[in-house]
Formats: sequence, C-alpha cells, structure tokens
Amino acid sequence: MEKFFKLKKHGTNVQTETMAGLTTFLTMIYILVVNPSILSASGMDWGSVFTATCLSAAIATLVMGLWGNLPFALAPGMGLNAFLTYTVVLGMGHTWQFALAAIFVEGIIFLLLTGFNIREAIVASIPDNLKKAISVGIGLFIAFIGMQNAGIIAPNPSTAVELHLIHGASGSFAPAVAFIGLIITSILVVLKVPASLLIGIILTTLIGIPFGVTVWNPASLKFVPPSMAPTFLGCFEGFAEIGGSKGVFDFIIVMFTFLFVDMFDTVGTLVGCALNGNMTIKDKHGNTTVPNCKQALFADAIGTTVGALFGTSTVTTFVESSSGVVAGGRTGLTAVTTAVLFILSLFLAPLFSSVPSAATAPILIIVGLYMCSQINTIDFTHDYTEAIPAFLTVAFMPLAYSIADGIMFGVLSYVILKAVKRDWKAISPATWALFALFVAKIIVNQIA
Repeated sequence: MEKFFKLKKHGTNVQTETMAGLTTFLTMIYILVVNPSILSASGMDWGSVFTATCLSAAIATLVMGLWGNLPFALAPGMGLNAFLTYTVVLGMGHTWQFALAAIFVEGIIFLLLTGFNIREAIVASIPDNLKKAISVGIGLFIAFIGMQNAGIIAPNPSTAVELHLIHGASGSFAPAVAFIGLIITSILVVLKVPASLLIGIILTTLIGIPFGVTVWNPASLKFVPPSMAPTFLGCFEGFAEIGGSKGVFDFIIVMFTFLFVDMFDTVGTLVGCALNGNMTIKDKHGNTTVPNCKQALFADAIGTTVGALFGTSTVTTFVESSSGVVAGGRTGLTAVTTAVLFILSLFLAPLFSSVPSAATAPILIIVGLYMCSQINTIDFTHDYTEAIPAFLTVAFMPLAYSIADGIMFGVLSYVILKAVKRDWKAISPATWALFALFVAKIIVNQIA
C-alpha cells in the first residue's frame, strides 16, 4: 500500500487513511436512505435504488482511489435526485426511465469531454480567487446541509427558514442531540483528540438512543442485498419516450440540466476539497488545479454512466469528502476504504442507516469551519472586480442551495466586471467559453 498510494510522500499512514475513509463514509451514510426515498417517489423500487446507490458509489469511488489516488468519495448527488423525481417525473410527466436515459447520455458525454481534456480545462479556467471562494461557499453550504438534516434549520413560510434549538418541526429531539454532539465534537477537536470527528459521530449516535433519535431494530437486520432487477437497464426503455418534437426538446433540456449541474458541482467540490487539504497544484500555465484531475473527472463520468445503467440518479463527488480530508486523508486509500464500506453496507443496511442525521450534522458543521479558512486569503477591499465575484460565489452556494449556481454567478460577474474595467488579460479564452456556457444555460432555462 505504501508503494501504490505513496503514503509517506503525502505525509500519511494506513491508520490515518482508513480512519479518514470511515469518517467520510459515515458523513455520507444518509445518501443510502435519502436517495432511495426520493427516487421511490418517482415510481422506482426502493430496494433496487438502494442497491444501485451502494454499487455506483463504490465503483466510482474505487476509480477515484485506485486510478486518481485522491481521497474523495462519490455517490448519487443530492439535488439531482430531487430534480429527477419532482421536475422530470412529477412535473414534466415523464417516466423515471426517460430520466435515466438522459443521465446515461450525460455520462457518455462526460466520458468524451474528460477524454479530450475539456472538463480539465474548465477546472483550470476558474480564476484563483473564485477557486478560494468556492471552498468557502462549500463550507457554508455543507454546514447548512448539516443543520437542515438535523432539523436545526427548518422551512418557514414567512422568513424562509427558522431555528429549532430543542425540538424539530416534527417534534423530534434531533436538534438537541445535534447541538450536544456539536459541543462534544468541538471539545474533541480543541483537545486535538485523534479521530475526533469519528468519535463525535459515534458518541452522538449513542446519545440519540434515549432521545428516540437513534433507532435500530436488530430483528430487521438482513444480510441479503435488495435485488436491483426492477431498475437495472431501465434507462434503455426511456429512449422510446423521446419520439416527437416535445419528447426530443424535453430530453435535451433534461440532459443538459443534469450535465450542467453535475459538471460544476463536481468541479467545485474537487477544487474546494483539494484547497481545504492543501492538495492543489499549479499547472503549466500557472493555474491552480487538482492533482490527477483528469482521473478524478473520469471517476465521476464512469460513476454517472454506471449509475444510470443500475438505476440511480447522477453520481458526483461529495462535499462530505471534506470530512475525510480534515481527518487526515490525503491519498486514494481513503477513497478505497470508503468504497469498501459502501459494498459492505449492502449487507448491513439497517445497521448503517441507524446513524441519524443529528449525529452527522456536527461533523458537517465543523468541516464547514475548516473549509471557510480560505476566506482570509481573498482580498475583499482593494480590487472589487475580484471581491464581488468571490462574494457572490460564497453567498449563492448556500442561499441558492447549489454549488453550480454559486460558480455560475461568480464567473458571470467576474467576466462582466473585468470587461468593464478593460482588464482583458485577466479573462482567459477558457473563462470566456465558461461565461458563454452559463449565458446559454440561463437562456435555455428561460425557454424551458
């Protein structure tokens, strides 16, 4: 393992990497329950989606670890699964097979874009200040996700959101357990206890038992993975639904939306997580990029394609990978550990799903803090053509609940303000292309 993953070169060891992989997995564990729950509302079989989620996540993460030697994990992305169910199926009236067909085509396009280094060029084209802002924005976004999952932040018709300190909107004590877990985890971090994030998850899970937040029924433990037959290769059935002008137009819109969101969510997450772990490098043009970026993007493309075949929504790099990076993960061994745990979860679904969101929320909040550390390297006072785009990138990610939208507003404002100032040298050809792509995306959305 030392020779394959180059552990000493990266200043790490087997124990640190495996613990980091376990930490990443535990902060991502909610997707094994949430993804099937969302997609089943579209008519897909819950058990089949669960198995597809585990396997697509494991395959993509193995590619990331073994080929890219990076500590990032992948799984079906939040937001895109909701888009499949609530927009494509329930909103537009198409079947889930139609949506999977669009995702399959998206995955093939991603493979081609990655093979011709177009996606890698997109990563390099994002200005350095925006890269730093992406890391900060993801930090706020991931902290917000943690608070929302635990019920600390809940919807409110008058003020958009409201705070719950003890009881959640449903009467659960999840917010109280999450706050207790945050205090415990913060103390462990302050005392520099090894594996503090993992210990925080375990202790918070145990604390949740008397509050009724952590629930596990040993009698429900089954060691047989649910069958994937109900959704396997269902994407090919969806192509028959494309006939007619409306079907073709809808397919292009749906496919483009999946393509766009996945592309920039992945790019943003890779850059943000790499910056957080001081893992970025400079390319031959002096741009900040991610080591083995092409392999990392291939992992995403392969995961998306395989996921569509198995029966799940778009696979993307997870922002929760930051928890493993914060725990010391620096090589692909972290990702391989996470992938193995995804495979094992096939046989221990009830056990893994017993970890409540209240137990992972404190970890996501602490990780958000670490990712926000890049904010002190952004100059918000002297050059407003740099400051305003960086601020908009940070603000839109949590407020629009989208990493991709944060990048979009950052790039659009960056190009416009640099052009107004006639600082043409600051806008690379790739950044212009990115600007045009975002403008096209807005136009297409308005037409749709």
